[in-house]
Amino acid sequence: MKTQRSRKNEHFRFAEKFEGGATERAVQKPGANGARKSGTRFGARRCSGAVLLAMMSANMLAVPAQQNPQVAPRAIPVVPVAPNAAGPNDIARFLAGMPVPENSPLAPLTRNPVWQAHAAFFEGEFNKLFQRQLQRLHAWTTTNLPEVTQPTPVAFYMFSGPDFLYVDQFFPNASVYVLCGKESMGPPPDPLRISNLSGALGNLENAMKSSLNTTYFITKDMKVDLQQQTLNGVLPILYVFLARADKSITNVTFGALNSNGAFEEAAPGRKGGSTPGVRIRYTDNQSGNSQTLYYFTTDISDGGIKSSPGFLRFCERLGVGSSFLKSSSYLMFEQGFATIRNFLLGHSNRIVQDDSGIPLAYFDPNKWSLRLFGVYLGPIDLFKQHYQPKLQELFRQSNPPPVDFGFGYRWNYKEANLILVQRK
Repeated sequence: MKTQRSRKNEHFRFAEKFEGGATERAVQKPGANGARKSGTRFGARRCSGAVLLAMMSANMLAVPAQQNPQVAPRAIPVVPVAPNAAGPNDIARFLAGMPVPENSPLAPLTRNPVWQAHAAFFEGEFNKLFQRQLQRLHAWTTTNLPEVTQPTPVAFYMFSGPDFLYVDQFFPNASVYVLCGKESMGPPPDPLRISNLSGALGNLENAMKSSLNTTYFITKDMKVDLQQQTLNGVLPILYVFLARADKSITNVTFGALNSNGAFEEAAPGRKGGSTPGVRIRYTDNQSGNSQTLYYFTTDISDGGIKSSPGFLRFCERLGVGSSFLKSSSYLMFEQGFATIRNFLLGHSNRIVQDDSGIPLAYFDPNKWSLRLFGVYLGPIDLFKQHYQPKLQELFRQSNPPPVDFGFGYRWNYKEANLILVQRK
């Protein structure tokens, strides 16, 4: 049985704790696996002020059928780990600037001043993110949207790119997460093969900077950064978010979806189905739950779905769940994205979005109830043609509660809006 993760104990981790506004270095002690453990959790402090967290076992847990829909079996392991190679969980922690086990092949690299500077950078950025954004988000959802933290079989996040951070914040107890974007996954990151560690880690920091400082990735900048680095593709970013969210990766499988929506396992780079993707199985260290993240590189415009129908058929097999939409370029305002819009309306019991998601006009008031939060100032100038007068009127009439954190393109919380749509 799944254990619901409590939102009171936030799951991001860091090696420094904040006490009365002052920064104090936390005590670190070696864990059973040799890793140096931080004495605090990012945003989680018990009454005593310091928490010693044990690393969760990376043993593979049994995965429910809904987490493994229509997988075509293969007789050989997909990503074999050589005796001297680092596993994906160690790699994720290394890229996130977090300690790795002392017996890890990556441990010597953590003594490199380049990695130590990288770790200090991410430590500071994630600390600031928590103070500025995430602790407010969690207090706000506890008061205003406690229902979104309930278990859900699947959370769809269309147009997401590698933004696992926010879908995990709003739907922490989903069994399966489905993310997609046009950004490619890239090869499996391997720090042991990086010749210019400083350049690779620096570009990873740059690729993530906009997401950490605002609430969204700048696609153009991210594309340049990811293409220029040895750590290319979205996979390194997903690894960082998973590690910083206190997850232990247990298995990474590369593959592709065929036209019927079956996920066919294949070694990275091998030609398979028309929609390449990755399946990451992990354990949430706070709840002990086994969860699964899928990311697919795909075009979900009407034309893209018509030419490569496997992605939507894969999603259909997962059934009805929750959906998350943020900073989606108002694409579902366009007729060229009617198919994915109709899919979300038909396969969601609950949708959390900003005004760039599904237009108000598509929510039948006989089928859906809306709850509004924050203020509606209309789209930013780049998308000003998608202003919704009726939505403006609803905000004016309802005088909704404020939003205490940045959300979507309105990363200033005083200008942000959030819309919860529930099926009746």
